[in-house]
Amino acid sequence: MKKHFIKVVLSCAIVVGSFSSCKNSSSSSSKNVSRATGWKINAKEGGFQYNSDFKEQETPPGTVFVEGGTFTKGKVQDDIMHDWNNTPTQQHVQSFYMDETEVTNVMYLEYLDYLKEVYPPENPTYANIYTGALPDTLVWRNRLGFNETMTNNYLRHPAYAEYPVVGVNWVQASQYAEWRTDRVNELMLEREGYLAEDAKYRVVNGEASGTFSTEAYLNNPESVYGGEIDSLQGKQKRDSINTFAKRSSGVIMPEYRLPTETEWEYAAQALVGTREYNNYRGRKKYPWEGDYTRNGQRVGRGDQLANFKQGKGDYGGIAGWSDDGADITAQVKSYKPNDFGLYDMAGNVSEWVADVYRPIVDDEISDFNYYRGNVFMKKAIGEDGKVEILEDKIVYDTLPNGKIVAVNLPGEIKEVPITDQETYLRTNFDQSDNRGYRDGDPGSSRFFSRFNDEEDNRKMYDSPKHKVERDSTGSLIRQYDTSNYRTSLINDEVRVYKGGSWRDRAFWLDPAQRRYLPQYMATDDIGFRCAMSRVGSKSKTNNKTVRHKKAR
Repeated sequence: MKKHFIKVVLSCAIVVGSFSSCKNSSSSSSKNVSRATGWKINAKEGGFQYNSDFKEQETPPGTVFVEGGTFTKGKVQDDIMHDWNNTPTQQHVQSFYMDETEVTNVMYLEYLDYLKEVYPPENPTYANIYTGALPDTLVWRNRLGFNETMTNNYLRHPAYAEYPVVGVNWVQASQYAEWRTDRVNELMLEREGYLAEDAKYRVVNGEASGTFSTEAYLNNPESVYGGEIDSLQGKQKRDSINTFAKRSSGVIMPEYRLPTETEWEYAAQALVGTREYNNYRGRKKYPWEGDYTRNGQRVGRGDQLANFKQGKGDYGGIAGWSDDGADITAQVKSYKPNDFGLYDMAGNVSEWVADVYRPIVDDEISDFNYYRGNVFMKKAIGEDGKVEILEDKIVYDTLPNGKIVAVNLPGEIKEVPITDQETYLRTNFDQSDNRGYRDGDPGSSRFFSRFNDEEDNRKMYDSPKHKVERDSTGSLIRQYDTSNYRTSLINDEVRVYKGGSWRDRAFWLDPAQRRYLPQYMATDDIGFRCAMSRVGSKSKTNNKTVRHKKAR
């Protein structure tokens, strides 16, 4: 009996031991073995393909990293304009990337050159693509001032190559960011072997009939380059089963875009360089330390720290002394960067941001990545079940000032507003257009339109509605709004711009100051810079590892 018992125990031990061994082999720590199923990842035989070697997002061209955090948004000191449109609110911003300088003339000229080569304006089909992107050089003119030199030279002369581009309205700035997204991702795919090395130049040289669109590539790659992508693929096609890159490949970067107002203000304040209590609570007056516009350090003491208007008739100071180095705009990087490494976040030119303007900031509904301007869209699906690519049809929009701009470029995906089917029983949003959500207007209340037929007559933001269109001959037909019942200049097409410019007094250098302008208008003192969201960790440093080391 005893011997039998020993045999049973031994046999159980053998069974348990073999089961344990089998378990260890199936739960391999290899990054190419699934912890969910034990199946291989990235196997040559096929199956699930994923970039298991991805470390972190690389810094996009032309940008610097801005680590997110919390800050006090809104002015807490002087408000000499008495706008009361920047009440302090506590906000948190996710990490992102931002251009280290404003977009310069030479950067924008590269965009114009691409459009002119790929979409020749002499072709009637493309006639308004190039002209719609041109900056308004007439913004320099003044009824009682001689500025024709800037009108004729500022955009294109090499002397102004590294000066910030101006005369660009909000719509044009947003379209530049979209174009830049496609060009950078085209380069990334070429570098990783998904596209041939010269693919992007074949388009410019006219050797390929279509162009590259990031979203079209991700959703229907066979449509890219006018359907000729097979002849433009790189080594990945012959060396791997991954013929096309996907989002899971980790190669495609997020889109370039205009920064939100919250991101811009956070980046301009640059609290990362100080941990003083007053600065953390929102009392840092400028992007640099101190309450003055002049340098207080030993080296360069007394020098101006930004390009701004110092007084009536004084745009730069006395020649050779107390001079800020510029009378109009200044070359980028003429002044020291802030603690994030961003140049000219005060002075030089004001900058467009993404937000629709409202006098209030509703932090009760959102204190995380605050942004007003969401219009949620979806990709249009054709009868064949695939996304609809706008190959030959170019959609143009005539702005209220008569300027014609292309809403889409050939090869891009058609987008349409979301419908009630997508919003049914949702709690986080219930319609496509959210620009007027909780803005103080009775019309923005949830069920207002169901019970009120006179919605337009009760709107708080009822700016004039001028109409402009073109007849069959191309002539402009303008119809001005002559209503006597308009009480505001604010509507869903006015955008925020931030920061002081070469035309502004020091008051506007405060990052919290905010102004607005219709999105179709341009001036000689408003430029822009692009931003890109960071995907993945909040910081480039592995904070989790650091915390674990401290815990030990």
